[in-house]
Amino acid sequence: MRTFFPHRARPGPRPHARPATHTCTTLAVATLLLAGCTTFSPDGGFDTVDRLSREHTGQAAVLQRSEAETGAAQARVTSLLAQPLSADSAVAIALLNNRGLQARYAELGIAEADLVRAGRPANPSISLGRLQGAGTVEIDRAVLFDVLGLLSLPLARQAGQQRFAQAQLEAASATVALAMEVRVAFFDAVAAQQLAGYFGQAQDAADAAAELAGRMVQAGNFSPLEQLREQSFQAEAMAQLGRARQQALATRERLVRLLALAGGPASLSLPDRLPALPATPLDLPGAEQAAMDRRLDVRLARQATAATAQALGLSRATRFINVLHAGAQTQSSTGEPRRNGVQVELELPLFDFGSTRVAQAEAVYMQAVHHTAQVAIDARSEVREAHAAYRSAEALARHQQEAVLPLRRRIADETLLRYNGMLASAFELLADARAQIGAVTTAVEALHGHWVAETRLQAALAGVPAGAGLALAPRRSAAGAPAAH
Repeated sequence: MRTFFPHRARPGPRPHARPATHTCTTLAVATLLLAGCTTFSPDGGFDTVDRLSREHTGQAAVLQRSEAETGAAQARVTSLLAQPLSADSAVAIALLNNRGLQARYAELGIAEADLVRAGRPANPSISLGRLQGAGTVEIDRAVLFDVLGLLSLPLARQAGQQRFAQAQLEAASATVALAMEVRVAFFDAVAAQQLAGYFGQAQDAADAAAELAGRMVQAGNFSPLEQLREQSFQAEAMAQLGRARQQALATRERLVRLLALAGGPASLSLPDRLPALPATPLDLPGAEQAAMDRRLDVRLARQATAATAQALGLSRATRFINVLHAGAQTQSSTGEPRRNGVQVELELPLFDFGSTRVAQAEAVYMQAVHHTAQVAIDARSEVREAHAAYRSAEALARHQQEAVLPLRRRIADETLLRYNGMLASAFELLADARAQIGAVTTAVEALHGHWVAETRLQAALAGVPAGAGLALAPRRSAAGAPAAH
C-alpha cells in the first residue's frame, strides 16, 4: 500500500517547509550512523579457530589467503617431508597442505560477510515516473528507505554474530577432525608396512620349509603328505603376503590424500615400526565433565541453540509488519510548482499476522534444545566407551609386549638349543620361527590398536570423528551465497 501526502502548492516556497531533499539527508545520516560500526575483523575470526584447534591437537591452524602465505606453508611442508614422518609431523603437514581444509576455512569468510551484511541497512531504492499528455508532463520522484530494517538492525546484527560464532566452531571442528583422521591414517600406514615386512619373513620360512621337504622326499625321508602340507602353508603365506602388501599400499595412499601430497607415496618416509608403548597409560579423571566443557560438538549445539533463540526474538519483533519503507517523494508537472511529500509502503497483515513465522521459529528452537540435550547425552556415552576401549587396547598391547613376546623368545631359544644338540629337526625349527613371527605380528596389531584407541579417545574428548572419512567439501558454493542488498 502506498500513501502520498503532498504539500499544498503555493506560489513561493514556505519559510519553514522541509523539502524532500532534507528528509532524504536525515534518513541517510541515520542509516550511516547505524551501519558505521559494522566492519570486517583483521583476522577474519580465525584466531578463535586456531585457539580452539590448539586445545585438542597442539598444532597451529593456518589460514592461507595470499600467495605469500601459501608459499611459506609449502616451504614448511618440504622441510617436514625431508625427515622421517611422525604422527605429529603428519598432522602439521595436513594442516598446512590439505586444500579441503582451506576450502572449509573459506566458510568462515562467508559467515563474516553475512555478519557485516546483517549489520548494514538495506540500500535505499529510488523510483522515477514520467507521464506526458495533453501538453502536460508530470514527473514523480521518490527515495525509499527500509525503516523496519533500520529498527531491527541491532537484532539482525546479534543473530549474524551468533551465526559467525557457529561458523568458527565448525571450522575448528573440521581442523581437529582432520588432525585425528591423519593420526589414525599414520598409525594404519606404519602398522601395515611393518606387518608386510613380518609376512615377508614368514614367506621366506615357508619357502625354506617347502624346499627342504622336496629334498627330503627325494631322499626318501619324508612322505608326500607331509610335503603337501608344507606346500599348502607356502601357498597360504604367499597369499597373506600379497594381501599385506596391498594393505600397506592402500593405507599409504590414504595418508597421501590426507596430506595432499602431489608427489605421491614416494614423497613419504615412514618409520620402520610403530612408536613404543608409553610408560604409563593415560589417566583421565573427570573425563565426562571435561567433555561437557571442551567438546566442540557440544559447544556447537549450544551455539546453534543460542542462534535459534536469537532468530526467534527477531521473528517476534517483526511478526506484525514484514515490510515498511519510508521516504521522500516529489512531483512536478508542466507549468505548475513542484509538490513535495512523503511516501510510505506498508505490507498489511491481512491474511497472516506473523503467527506462522513465530510458530515455526518456536518449533525450530525446541528442536535445537532437544538436539543439544541429546548431543550432551551422546557425548558422555562416547567418552565412556572410548575410554573403556582405550584401557582394553592398552592392556592387551602391554600383555603382548611384556608377557607373550618374551615367552616366544624363550621358546625359540630353547628350540635352537635342541636343534644344535641334534634333539630337534629343521622342520621344528622352522615351525617355531613361523610361530614367533605370528606372535610378533599379533603384538604389532595390538600396539596399532592401542595407538588408534588413544586417538579415538582424544577425538571423543574433542567431539569430532576420527578416521571416519571426514568430508571437507564446502558446505555451500558461491552460487548458494545470499545476495547482497
